[in-house]
Amino acid sequence: MHELSIAESVVRVATCHARGRPVAKVAVKAGHLRQIVPSALEFAFELVAVGTELEGAELEIEDVPAAGICRACGIESELDGFPLSCRSCGGLDIEVTRGEELLVDSLEIEEEPVLTTRGA
Repeated sequence: MHELSIAESVVRVATCHARGRPVAKVAVKAGHLRQIVPSALEFAFELVAVGTELEGAELEIEDVPAAGICRACGIESELDGFPLSCRSCGGLDIEVTRGEELLVDSLEIEEEPVLTTRGA
């Protein structure tokens, strides 16, 4: 289950950027070619986030469709399945341009509580 190691990386990156502040939501872009099972990643994220600033945070996963440019005809198209082939000419010499990414796109950080001191 590679989702567990992905969840660990997401938590590590988000924790670094949160700098001790509580996180409400983490948005991740995952390319279709990464073959991530969203429910497995969400489950792993919840486990790994326990005890961190991300505990209880929502994980939003955006699936990025695969696309590529055919080296034979030069047409760029979305790639539906394997083998990766050009929708226009059927060629198999494809340069993948999208669909392999895996990144933490954004964090929604909660405001820290303001501590007030009551004077006499």
